[in-house]
Amino acid sequence: MKEFDDWLMRFLDEPLYVVGAGVGLFVLLLVILSGRTFLFYFRFIFKSLSRNLLRSILTGMATAVFVLLVTMIWSVFDLLDRATQSKSKDLKAIITERWQIPSQMPFGYATSLQEGGPSEPGDYRVNTEIDSMTWQFYAGYLDPNHRTRESLIFFFCMEPRKLTCMMDGIDEMSKEDRYKLDVACKLMTPGQTVNEEDARLIDPDLKYLRGQQVDGKLMFGGDKRYVIVGRERLASLNKRPGEWMKVMKSQSFKDIDLECMVLTTFPDGRYNQNAIMNRDYINSALDDYERSHGTKHAMSEKSLNLVWVRVPDMLAFQRVSDQVENHGHFTTPAVKCETASSGVASFLDAYRDLLWGARWLLVPAILASMGLVIACAISISVRERRTEMAVLKVLGFSPGRIMVLVLGEAMLLGGFCGLVSSLGAWFLINKYFGGVKVPVGFFGAFLIPNEAWLWGLTLGAGTALAGSLLPAWSARSVKVSEVFSKVA
Repeated sequence: MKEFDDWLMRFLDEPLYVVGAGVGLFVLLLVILSGRTFLFYFRFIFKSLSRNLLRSILTGMATAVFVLLVTMIWSVFDLLDRATQSKSKDLKAIITERWQIPSQMPFGYATSLQEGGPSEPGDYRVNTEIDSMTWQFYAGYLDPNHRTRESLIFFFCMEPRKLTCMMDGIDEMSKEDRYKLDVACKLMTPGQTVNEEDARLIDPDLKYLRGQQVDGKLMFGGDKRYVIVGRERLASLNKRPGEWMKVMKSQSFKDIDLECMVLTTFPDGRYNQNAIMNRDYINSALDDYERSHGTKHAMSEKSLNLVWVRVPDMLAFQRVSDQVENHGHFTTPAVKCETASSGVASFLDAYRDLLWGARWLLVPAILASMGLVIACAISISVRERRTEMAVLKVLGFSPGRIMVLVLGEAMLLGGFCGLVSSLGAWFLINKYFGGVKVPVGFFGAFLIPNEAWLWGLTLGAGTALAGSLLPAWSARSVKVSEVFSKVA
């Protein structure tokens, strides 16, 4: 019931949906009230479209292509709009360096920031077990002599146990997939153990996991060198679960080379290109560098990139924000706290001109082109059928009815092809291709919303209506005397 209420509120917030639904209900009411009259007009319109079948097919195909393009573009904007829309409850806050991008903070900030930056006994404290996590970014190449995208891997370094409780999209996975990730996170954490049954979820034949007998049971211990890598990224690296790899020539941590083993992959979906590493591995590598070189690594005091915290409402967020930004300890460098939606919006500022152009220039140009194609097709049809229009007037058809017939042809063709195009896009992109791969921010794939069928129907019928107004008015204005004088 809650999901239906959320969908209904989102539906009512979109003017296009409301207008489309209103038009649809109005047309349905007309069909019910007109009865046999509607069926007569429908048969007449259908015969008119089938009279020049090739032209109707080509016009419909052009409409379907245009609707497909707009549907895909709007699907991207739909996800971006939802990502940048502030929530009032159960929202995430992101804590970053105030004056620099990318954010680079001392890891010493982590403990206090994960709690929400409390400094007084009565301050708000975040539950660090399930409502906070840190991010450090480590990127490097498997082949340092060929620094290509295919050999590059980018890790989110974090506490493995926070993966399933804090990362976005995990709650959308099946219960089996979440449990498997929980097992993998335990195996990535030294000191944690899993039993043989759970270990087989990761390594069914126990080819690469090594266990030991504990009280008569085979147990498998954790190792901070284990990593989880997305399916597509693993395929591009030409690696498989159970294989070791050495990541070298790090872009962010110079002279820090790490050897790690691919423990398992993420379920197919938004994390296909991502990889997760235990933050203790990179931090211990920084400590080892200081011991071996006698000096701290350049990233030792700025290895912390982001801190995420989850709060129940805006009041709690405001308290955390005030605590963090007014804390006397977080001054070098200074930090800021903002909602996750604001953080995403700030990140997308780099794409602002591109997104603005796509929204306000590209989409209107596509719609104008679609209307022009339909207008040309209907205009040619009307010009060829001037004699027919004159005969209809002689038979008693009023100018208004003739105009409705022409508009009906265009709207039927445009609405049907738009509906088929949007439904086809939903099926092919969501079910077959698994989403539109657009490298914007941390989004892996953009899915077509379930309500896209209404986009197609409304765009197809609405653009057809706009494009056929002049041809329909021309058909309405046909003069019987002029037509028959030329025939004679």
